[in-house]
Amino acid sequence: SPGQDPPMHLLIPFACLTDPGAHQVLKGVALPNLEKLLARMTEVNVDQGDSLSLSPPHERAQAQILGLSSDPSPQDGYFPWAAWDLVKSGRRPGNEAWAWVSPCHWTVNSDHIIMDDPQALDLTEAESRTLLEAVRPYFEEDGIAIDYAKPDRWLARSELFRGMASASMDRVAGDDIDGWLPKTTQAAPLRRLQNEMQMLLYTQPVNDARAASGLQTVNSFWISGTGALPEGTPSAPAPSEADSPVIVSDLRNAAIRRDWDGWIQTWKTLDATHCAVLLREVGAGNRARLTLCGERSAITFDARSTGFLNKIVRHFGHYSLYLLRDQL
Repeated sequence: SPGQDPPMHLLIPFACLTDPGAHQVLKGVALPNLEKLLARMTEVNVDQGDSLSLSPPHERAQAQILGLSSDPSPQDGYFPWAAWDLVKSGRRPGNEAWAWVSPCHWTVNSDHIIMDDPQALDLTEAESRTLLEAVRPYFEEDGIAIDYAKPDRWLARSELFRGMASASMDRVAGDDIDGWLPKTTQAAPLRRLQNEMQMLLYTQPVNDARAASGLQTVNSFWISGTGALPEGTPSAPAPSEADSPVIVSDLRNAAIRRDWDGWIQTWKTLDATHCAVLLREVGAGNRARLTLCGERSAITFDARSTGFLNKIVRHFGHYSLYLLRDQL
């Protein structure tokens, strides 16, 4: 209704994982505030997918809320996060195509290559800027303008990125890159650039200094968040947009490292903080939403009504994250 405050909406990426280690640590663990929320909320939307989609469920959920696709059923990997970053920073991306370029370390094995998490590199701004200046001419030769955004991310602009699907870094980090590399003809210049950068970066003084200090070197890059904003995208984010979620990404790093003890301890902290706040909103009779995102799917719950499933749960027992594991 007019004048009504938008609901508090909590969106939690990496809430549950398919790895047996994640399921094991969930067994018997009490997340009391989350369980109370699930017992008082109704499932209102399920975004079903699979663990091989280029765009993970939490990115699909965010993109739907923000209106970052002109297609009601957008194709996988086509969310223009880099262009949206410009909007958030007050710049105008226009109708040009943009991408994130993440400097990263690839661990090369005899039969596969693992992408190590770029966030774990802990690059300094000086290191990142020095590496960017070293690679810039090679990108520009292929018509790619590239600029610094933050230590673990550069911002690139090129028609090459228009209509190009790309795998989220949250998909690739910690995994074999082969299943995530873009194989299209359109992406051929990027694959060539990745090969060239491995040779160029091998001789960089920044990498020599990092290796001498026992730190991982930067030997490649990853492209993600590709594309142009759809027509009609706001020129600035709406600070009070209805249903705008509070995105809590605390579980990400432990999940990517497959540190299940750390992951479940983080969940306990989230339960005692963010989930407790949301539960107070529900207890006060305020509108509230909760979106739990796994590797495959996302489920959104709403506190406005009580569904049949919730009535059964109240009567017979708790509705827990462990019970949701096979759906996420």
